[in-house]
Amino acid sequence: MKRFFASHRLRIETRLDNPGWLGAASSILGVVLALIVGGVVLKAAGASDPIATYQAILKEAFGTFADWKAGFSALLNHQACPKGMLCFGPLSDTLVKTSPILLTTLACIVAFRMKLWNIGADGQMFFGAWAATAVAVFILPKTTDRPVMLAAMALAGILAGALYGAIPGFLKAKLNINEIITTLMMNYIAYKWLEFFVVVGPWSIGDFESTGNFPASATWPRLTQYVKSIPAFAGLTAHPGIFLGIAAAILLAWILYRSRWGYQIRVIGENPKAARYAGINLGRNIILVMALSGALAGLAGMNEVAALRILSGRFQRGYGFTGVIVAWLARLNPIAAILVSFLFGGLLVGTKLIQPQGIASMLQGVILFVVVGTELLFRYRVRVEKVDHSILPSSGESHDS
Repeated sequence: MKRFFASHRLRIETRLDNPGWLGAASSILGVVLALIVGGVVLKAAGASDPIATYQAILKEAFGTFADWKAGFSALLNHQACPKGMLCFGPLSDTLVKTSPILLTTLACIVAFRMKLWNIGADGQMFFGAWAATAVAVFILPKTTDRPVMLAAMALAGILAGALYGAIPGFLKAKLNINEIITTLMMNYIAYKWLEFFVVVGPWSIGDFESTGNFPASATWPRLTQYVKSIPAFAGLTAHPGIFLGIAAAILLAWILYRSRWGYQIRVIGENPKAARYAGINLGRNIILVMALSGALAGLAGMNEVAALRILSGRFQRGYGFTGVIVAWLARLNPIAAILVSFLFGGLLVGTKLIQPQGIASMLQGVILFVVVGTELLFRYRVRVEKVDHSILPSSGESHDS
């Protein structure tokens, strides 16, 4: 065995003959395998029937065909849904979760396209939420018109996220400091920053560890507010924030695939040396792309606080890390990210009542691990090569001519 390894070596090389459809097929196969592995883990965690558990997750996240049929019938007849929240409630809750996931996914996609591993979308989202709250509660008057208020909050969230994302970008561009480390560490700075202001600092109201409710002009309108006009909307919390994510996905797709800057981003991601030879400024693009990534995550923060109508010390962590998983599943495609984010939103909603706690995080981790592993097998091949020692220089031979 020792002699074999001394005379052979492993070479990992990219497969150049893969058809275009194979990428999507590998992702689908990876998800199927992940569900199988997840079923085994669910069984080990105490689930008597993993298939029934998956069915319960789907029902909790999306409802059933019978529920949708009853809901649409109620809509057409201008009546309240006979099944109450079961008609559209699951879909509504899933759309609410989809909004922040989609925006943090887009934040990851634009950075990953240039081989910048932004793991700090969560912290950038927190800073966006903090800045949007400052505008909503402490800067603009409560009587500000809703469109103006929401636009100002969005701008504040974008600028705060962009600034927070540009910091690791600057460190990478000027000092070549690993962006994985800096963005990951800056998540915890953002957590503590928001915790200071909201829990123990100047924004905290008494012992409530929150800013208190936002003025109505600083919140997204929910479907349930239109129940008098459309009775079937009773209890639904879905809001227009989902369209913000969809618009951002379309805009990012145009930037990446139709603009000159998007072409530069993709060239740098594929071959930085060729990009530098072509005259593309790598340092400037690193900073700009990290700023854009942070801006999208900051917009997610604004979107979330406008939906929650309050900023508290329990502001949810983890959307940025979910965005990493969804970005890979979507194969860094902004349009595909819309569907995958919706499915992952359903995963979060569908697993919230399943015990033990943490099933959603476990399934996310399994999906990422299996999907990435499957993609590696499809995109790369491993070759065993025999080493020809006759062409290697002897230990005493000089390398100089």
